[in-house]
Amino acid sequence: MTFYESEISRIRDLCYANDKHLETVIATRNFIDVHYDQDLNLDLLSHHRLTSKFHLLRLFKRYYGLTPKQYLTDKRIEKAKEQLILGHTVKEACFTVGFESVSSFSTLFKAKTGKSPGEFQKEQFSRRDSDLEL
Repeated sequence: MTFYESEISRIRDLCYANDKHLETVIATRNFIDVHYDQDLNLDLLSHHRLTSKFHLLRLFKRYYGLTPKQYLTDKRIEKAKEQLILGHTVKEACFTVGFESVSSFSTLFKAKTGKSPGEFQKEQFSRRDSDLEL
């Protein structure tokens, strides 16, 4: 084992001493990544991992710096951007990624990106058009 590998192992053991905790948060994140378009809540996520919702919340925040809800919102915004770039309407993108209201989606989208979904889409289309002209 090289010095670098041994240091990585040592730091990992210090920071992530409990492999079960690490498995729980990774599995929860993977579950969110796959099921982001569904109605997810802390009760469902904790039930999926057979752990307390408060414990899951603390672990997820500790390892990722975000709550599961914040991570889910970021994932949905990321996927909505992809939908908008593909030419889907704001309404289609909203419901496809799991938001229940276009107005709350638009508000969150603007808070996260600095642009409304419509502005984001127009900017992407104009960027693509200018790239095609070159």
